[in-house]
Amino acid sequence: MNQHSPRLTVIMPAYNTALYIREAIDSILQQTFTDFEFIIINDGSKDNTLEVIKQYNDPRIRLIDQANKGLIDTLNEAILLAQSDIIARMDADDICYPERLQVEFDFLTQNPGYVLVGSQADIIDKDGNYLMPLIPIGHTHEEIKDRIDMKCPFIHPCVMFRKQAVIDAGLYPKNALTFEDHLLWKKLLNFGKVCNLPQILLKARFNPESVTIDEKWRGELFIRLRRDALSRGYVTDEDATQLKQLISSQNLSSYKNASYYAMVGKKYLWNNPDGGKAREHFAQAIKHYPRHIEPYILYIFSFVPASLRVGIYNTLKKR
Repeated sequence: MNQHSPRLTVIMPAYNTALYIREAIDSILQQTFTDFEFIIINDGSKDNTLEVIKQYNDPRIRLIDQANKGLIDTLNEAILLAQSDIIARMDADDICYPERLQVEFDFLTQNPGYVLVGSQADIIDKDGNYLMPLIPIGHTHEEIKDRIDMKCPFIHPCVMFRKQAVIDAGLYPKNALTFEDHLLWKKLLNFGKVCNLPQILLKARFNPESVTIDEKWRGELFIRLRRDALSRGYVTDEDATQLKQLISSQNLSSYKNASYYAMVGKKYLWNNPDGGKAREHFAQAIKHYPRHIEPYILYIFSFVPASLRVGIYNTLKKR
């Protein structure tokens, strides 16, 4: 442990991320901002994630190895362990650009009225191939406040926040499975201002093992449960039971792989147009989970000329 109190704490849960975690750790250790502690919690990984972490000998790293507790409990534990009042969130499969910590730390220190800051990101696939920029739905506090019920306004591994404000907001809510960050950001609006910076500060990786599954693949029940929780500010016990059962039924390797390939395929349909690559990914989605209709429809749609399908997408998006 550091002998002095660091000005910043970086927290990174890790579960079965051996394929990617070295790039994630390196991107933190190579930051232009250096006065930080780096809390890495290995949450009961079954691959060699722990062995990869142990290869590092940087004194800023605080490694915690524990039996699996799940993402929400692990995040809350890391926050409470943090020595600094300013905390940066990081995922074990993403990559920070070198000035990410400096830019966000400077913003929070220069703007004491803000409790949370995020940024834009580049999306990469599981192999590190660039897909598209990821731009939040709002940048200013006012934009985020107006739109937060529509969609999560922050890219989770991009955020930096004040520890005490998050504690005061109740930490990550335990029953808000897969949208714990969205509900926390909504509650944080009561404790100070928030914003997204216009810079791209991180590469966010889509991969089949990611917790994130396209909302459309989650289904209408999930969308309703999330919307109701955001509206009331918490998840009821009844809704928590339904949510847990739903997530459990979808937490299958075949389903997660299919969702991943469908998600990437859609990026190649209209964000980074390439009909051939789109069809490759939709074919993989169909192979992994043939019962979902969307990949079949989008596979056919990929034969529409790129300019036309992008135009259709942009038109529908505005509605």
